[in-house]
Amino acid sequence: MIGYVMLGTNDLPRAAAFYDAIAAELGTGRMMEFGTSIALGNPGGATGIALGQPYDGQPASVGNGVMVALEARDPAQVDRLHSLALSRGGTCEGPPGPRSPNFYAAYFRDPDGNKLNAFCMTPG
Repeated sequence: MIGYVMLGTNDLPRAAAFYDAIAAELGTGRMMEFGTSIALGNPGGATGIALGQPYDGQPASVGNGVMVALEARDPAQVDRLHSLALSRGGTCEGPPGPRSPNFYAAYFRDPDGNKLNAFCMTPG
């Protein structure tokens, strides 16, 4: 049902560098580029992420309670994504670790403050 998720940014070059690195770790890249936005993912594949400056010209802001979850292959990739996010200017919202018997996750924010989660389901 969901085709893509749009996240606002006030600095597209900075956001693009952050998400290009995350996308590369997930085995994908940019599928579209416009003057004020980019989209990452695979056409016809899983849900993608778009980044852009708000259409109304107002500053981008984050939503309280809004989070985008990125599905990883395994716990090691969750760990790498969290580390990569922090090395690219992200902030930690919860270190990698098990959250339930078969849910392994890490939480972080991008440089604009958008909350993300890297997760995988594990045998339980």
